[in-house]
Amino acid sequence: MRIAVLDLTRQPSPLLDGVPRAGETIVEWLSPALPEATFATVGVAYGADLPKVGDFDGVVVSGSELGVYDASPWMPSLRDLLLAVREAGKPVFGICFGHQVMADTFGGRAEKAACGEVVGRRVYGCGGVAFAAHVWHQDQVTLVPPGATVTGSADYCPIGVLEYEFPGLSVQFHPEYTRSRLETLFALGRDRFISAGAVEAALASFRDGPVDGALFAPDTAAFFRRHTAA
Repeated sequence: MRIAVLDLTRQPSPLLDGVPRAGETIVEWLSPALPEATFATVGVAYGADLPKVGDFDGVVVSGSELGVYDASPWMPSLRDLLLAVREAGKPVFGICFGHQVMADTFGGRAEKAACGEVVGRRVYGCGGVAFAAHVWHQDQVTLVPPGATVTGSADYCPIGVLEYEFPGLSVQFHPEYTRSRLETLFALGRDRFISAGAVEAALASFRDGPVDGALFAPDTAAFFRRHTAA
């Protein structure tokens, strides 16, 4: 099983030199639950070409500091790839921005949320089960795409998990980020790419309890197995 991980997040250098990039973090999170897969991280935000549909069996779309409304040289090509993946019936899993751009591409809408930036630990519900998750976003999906179903949400985020009628699944939260990784980013990015106020609010939310380090990894692995089985 070949999984392409599209890394759409820039890491300012030298500020974040040595900190694992978004694609690496996703592989660290998912690979223990999907040991049979071969992962290829594609640094799209760093100028790497997007893969072709025939190059992989499934794809993960990472988060990004950008919104779906931002101009980026790779945004139109990413949308084209998502449409081609849907046409080919290959599984695609989106995280945060990935959740948003999938919805926006497939006929829904994502935009800046009225509640503003939300960072830290929040409680989501999915399939009748409540769980804590790490979040870091200011945009949300505000219109469900045709044929998609909302299967998870939070009190501040009504469209938190989407399942599609084709092999598509996406989440607004960041299952791949651990508390320690976020604390590192907060320490380095405070008053640079995240405000001191947002950092303090996020750190305070961590005191409410832990977040499972393997959150949603078994579900995502099962999703890829189900849709790549011969």
